[in-house]
Amino acid sequence: MSTFSIFLVLITIVCFLLIVVIMVQNPKGGGLSSNIGGSQMLGGVQKTTDFLDKSTWTLATILILLILFSSLSFTGTLSDTDSKIIENTSTTAPTTPAVPVQNAPATPAPAK
Repeated sequence: MSTFSIFLVLITIVCFLLIVVIMVQNPKGGGLSSNIGGSQMLGGVQKTTDFLDKSTWTLATILILLILFSSLSFTGTLSDTDSKIIENTSTTAPTTPAVPVQNAPATPAPAK
């Protein structure tokens, strides 16, 4: 397994976690923090909001770093680097250069 494939798997996992953390939040104050009835659970509503906020920023930073590192490790072996168009035109082109045909100047038709 190449390094790029490992980065690709890690990026997918971080993206999934980031989606889950964002979906748990509610921009209007609802979300997971509104479902907690008392302050005994998970350290209270404010602590839950802080945790979700910090985890969002942390996952986003990790995602950006993974993308940058994966671009550095990409060698281009997964993609087709040869152009099929250039390859086809070079094999079908004649070996001798074509000589342009010299056309004689057109003579105007006689007027009637």
